[in-house]
Amino acid sequence: MAAVTSPETNPQPRVYFQTPPGTDESEVPVRKQGRVTVKYDRKELRKRLNLEEWIIDQLTDLYDCEEEAIPELEIDVDELLDMPTDRDRANRVKDLLVDCYKPTDDFVAELLEKVRGMQKLNTPPKKGELTP
Repeated sequence: MAAVTSPETNPQPRVYFQTPPGTDESEVPVRKQGRVTVKYDRKELRKRLNLEEWIIDQLTDLYDCEEEAIPELEIDVDELLDMPTDRDRANRVKDLLVDCYKPTDDFVAELLEKVRGMQKLNTPPKKGELTP
């Protein structure tokens, strides 16, 4: 089982492994401290998660249904970020919501506002991989 130290007690994030209860200490190999590494910027991940939760809430309102009953559509934030203009982004989202009977203009405008300034999430290259 792992225990993560808090930032107040240790400025460096570390993971310490503890022996499970009922295990003989002599049977367990000695483990060294391991550093916790983060591949992505946590702030950007949190923003993305919040945006995705907001989108789901808005779609349940627009389609007047539970989350499980939302029509199969995918609003890909990275795809929107790749588009050159807000008009292109708005048209893409409106195309996805073509079967929604409620007005979608407010949703689209607010979505574009939330997407503005976000960064595209790229998988960081692994050691030894060349970046283009």
